[in-house]
Amino acid sequence: MIIDEIQYVPELLSYIKMDVDANRQDYGRYVLTGSQIFQVMQGVTESLAGRIAIFNLYPLSFEEIDIDIFDDNLVFQSYLKGFYPEFYVNLKLDMSFWFSSYLATYIERDIRNITIVSDLSKFQTFINILATRAGQILNLSNISKECAISQPTCKSWLSILESTYIIYLLKPFHNNRKKRLIKSPKLYFVDTGLLCYLLGIDNTNRLLKASERGAIFENMIIMETIKRLSYRLGRTNCYFYRTQAALEVDLIIEKTKSVPYEIKFAKTLSKDMASSINIFAKDHDIEKGYVLSLNKDDTHLYRNILATHWSKVLQGIEEL
Repeated sequence: MIIDEIQYVPELLSYIKMDVDANRQDYGRYVLTGSQIFQVMQGVTESLAGRIAIFNLYPLSFEEIDIDIFDDNLVFQSYLKGFYPEFYVNLKLDMSFWFSSYLATYIERDIRNITIVSDLSKFQTFINILATRAGQILNLSNISKECAISQPTCKSWLSILESTYIIYLLKPFHNNRKKRLIKSPKLYFVDTGLLCYLLGIDNTNRLLKASERGAIFENMIIMETIKRLSYRLGRTNCYFYRTQAALEVDLIIEKTKSVPYEIKFAKTLSKDMASSINIFAKDHDIEKGYVLSLNKDDTHLYRNILATHWSKVLQGIEEL
């Protein structure tokens, strides 16, 4: 049985608990879904602890929308439009109108249900400011000053946006205690369509000319990776790496081994693109690393560092 928006009928959870307890070997009889994670998790943890498996469902992935990921134009159109299912059900949907309505509903309904935000217009400004920081290391001091809010308020609002799947915070890699490492997370938006809307990018030409095009491309690859990993059984972690000397690796996927990835919005390759990975690999005894770009050919920039098309990161996940 599938029960959608379970947060609106929390009284059902006690009955579901009784039925589950009476038939503990009959797994998977109930699928409970909800769009407001705070209310859903409150009811679930109180009533069904130890009786439920929890999956976080992100917007659609490239695998689910089924396009030719080697066709750059189709890829650009997809992450410009974003990955919310409605766009792939209603092909005539106006993107700007949908995103403006989505944000208004999110702020007016969901945020009010979660917490007290005294100034909703300032909260909207806060989201807009975060969009300009996508792909960057989170600087609470700068963001709070620009938005004219306190740092505790900034932290609280970030937590709300993260918990409601508007943003994703990628944690830093901290395995090497000998180096002084950046400890703040990097900021990404869960959906690139929403990110582009907030940045005022509404067509492919603007996307390709935008100063943020590299950050949006990086955002897309990070979130595609997170989506793929989140639906796998078994724990696999994602990080970025940056020292205070500004040595940075965009993505590290870690399970039984660590694999570093550098992300470049480019078709022309150079050995310099792999220099950070090369240093990281030597310091951490890494067997192989990858530079992900728009170039469709496989090219070794160093003996153990391969430049390849960005989609290969999704295939490589299955090998971890």
